[in-house]
Amino acid sequence: MNPASSFHATEILSVREKLGYSLGDLAANLIFQTLVTYLAFFYTDVYALPAATAATIIFVVGLLGAFVFTPIIGILADRTHTRWGKFRPWILWTAIPFGVLSLLAFSTPDLGERGKVVYALVTYTLLVLVYGANNLPYSALSGVLTGNMAQRNSLSSYRFVAVMVAQFVIQVLLLPMVLILGDGDRVRGFEQVMTIFAVVGTVFFLITFLTTRERIVPAQTQSSGVMQDLGDLARNRPWMIMLALTVLVFITLALKGGMTIYYFQYYLDETALAAFLQNTGFNGFIGGLNAMLTGAGLAGFQWPEDAPTSAFSLFNAGGIIFMILGIGLSRPLADRFGKRDVFGGALFVSTLFVLAFYLYPPDAIWLVFGSQILHGFFYGITIPLLWAMIADVADYSEWKNHRRATAIIFSAMLCGLKVGLSIGGALVAAILARYGYETGGGAQSATVVDGIRLAISVYCSLPFLLAVGLLFLYRIDKTMESQLERDLAERRMQSGVTA
Repeated sequence: MNPASSFHATEILSVREKLGYSLGDLAANLIFQTLVTYLAFFYTDVYALPAATAATIIFVVGLLGAFVFTPIIGILADRTHTRWGKFRPWILWTAIPFGVLSLLAFSTPDLGERGKVVYALVTYTLLVLVYGANNLPYSALSGVLTGNMAQRNSLSSYRFVAVMVAQFVIQVLLLPMVLILGDGDRVRGFEQVMTIFAVVGTVFFLITFLTTRERIVPAQTQSSGVMQDLGDLARNRPWMIMLALTVLVFITLALKGGMTIYYFQYYLDETALAAFLQNTGFNGFIGGLNAMLTGAGLAGFQWPEDAPTSAFSLFNAGGIIFMILGIGLSRPLADRFGKRDVFGGALFVSTLFVLAFYLYPPDAIWLVFGSQILHGFFYGITIPLLWAMIADVADYSEWKNHRRATAIIFSAMLCGLKVGLSIGGALVAAILARYGYETGGGAQSATVVDGIRLAISVYCSLPFLLAVGLLFLYRIDKTMESQLERDLAERRMQSGVTA
């Protein structure tokens, strides 16, 4: 029997382990998606902080997390040695603090004007620190559970179905949950919802710790100098390409996510949106659901009543559902054609449907929703592949340098993610300001409306298209994936570095 084949037989992940691992991402994303989507809204509309103060807190702490917390945690995680492994213990250590800080960050103690600012700054900083200490080792864990490429693709698919479930809960259901659990009081509602998320998240993290096992263990003789790790990164061309690609992808995600609500509020025709909600049976569904709930003596499902906001939530729901379907195809396509080619092809097609938004007149609601669904489906194919490709970059580094530094590679990518989100989020405000958007105004000028239409389509597409172009320089194709997998398996068999 081929030694590599024998080696991989020990690296087949059970469904139990894949599900257990994926629950960690569901737990983390209940908080992460809430931070990305609603933190600014919570600070300004619930905790009543000035908008400029809220923006400063979010931006400064975000940069602190990207350039200070993330690299430090990456260096520490790669040098962690316990009986549980390098990365699993971090999930155990941070499970309860993560839950507690999630609740505290969305609590509203009355501490006076200055006290509330200090409270928000301290709780958000600590949450970002603990989030990094949890999520970076969690992400790096995917690179050491198995060296089998097919199993890694499968694990990523499980993981990102869980991410989409969390995204659906936050982007579609969170505000109705806040209204229901708070009986119309947003302050009380947020505290109730975050209490649930904190408890569920803590339990899920503990399940992740208990159900996973690190199988790829660096040789005890491996050098662990920080400067050598950084030097390896600087000479790792696939890593440099993936870092730039990660920044570009998350610029588009933040820009599209932040600009879409303006597209619904100011570009799409409100009468056409209302007719769409009626003709698709959505209004009837909500009415029937409320009749059933009130008939059972429960509170009604308080869905947003104005057409643009209601349609916006439905728009997000459609995209997320079809992203999940796309994720389901990701593994078989990657197994057959390789991650790089599938990622690039799917990202390019998804970008075409984003570009199409510029072509639609304000009353073309069916076309808008159709493009969102198709964009979501093709983008969904890419979601698991990004992080699986980063794990491949860690393999490439080990293959080339005979040293493994998984966490620092993932920390750099998470830094890229945070930079991309910061740039994309800032671009939303910058583009609106450039076209003359009037804060708090009703109708906007034709120039502003056209700027919004450009932003949601052309401007959002440019980073994606640049990312597709970068993949032509990325050398880890299907053939090299197989070579890395085979060569590393043989090395590990010879040196006995498996757990």
